[in-house]
Amino acid sequence: MARRDAEFTEYVNERRSTLRRAAYLLCGDWTQAEDVVQVVLMKLYVAWPRVHRDRADAYVRRMIARTAIDEWRRPNRRAVLPGDALVDLVPPAPAGVGYEERSVLLDALRQLPGRQRQIVVLRHWWGCSVAEVARDLLITQGTVKSQTARALERLKSILGPPATQPSPPSPPHVELIGES
Repeated sequence: MARRDAEFTEYVNERRSTLRRAAYLLCGDWTQAEDVVQVVLMKLYVAWPRVHRDRADAYVRRMIARTAIDEWRRPNRRAVLPGDALVDLVPPAPAGVGYEERSVLLDALRQLPGRQRQIVVLRHWWGCSVAEVARDLLITQGTVKSQTARALERLKSILGPPATQPSPPSPPHVELIGES
């Protein structure tokens, strides 16, 4: 039992922030993401003796995606109470991505329908294949492909055309004396 607890604790300590960020990208809300991760970790602890360590990440990824769906379906999840605004804790940015870019991208992700957001996060954040996403969300591979295409088109329309780098100014034309 002590070994099991030690292994589980080590696994959670290594991955908790990544799991929380992934849940946030699926849910669009930090409080709900914390709830999803907590439910997943409780279920994972019970199943830990049966979980193959080399496939634990895929198992947890599926659990997060499915638990997020379950949370969306709960009636009390839809109720919004006035004054419940929380400070938005922003996850660390990937190298080379500024706060403004990350903020704009997260706002765009929030505008996608839930299923499309899940597929985009699983495909592009987790790096899952089409087959893995289909298996995780219990949908067909064709649905994954079509929803990915629709989501990316929607993101392009929300985000607009990519900003182009201004071309460097051309040097002024200088006419030398004696040139004609």
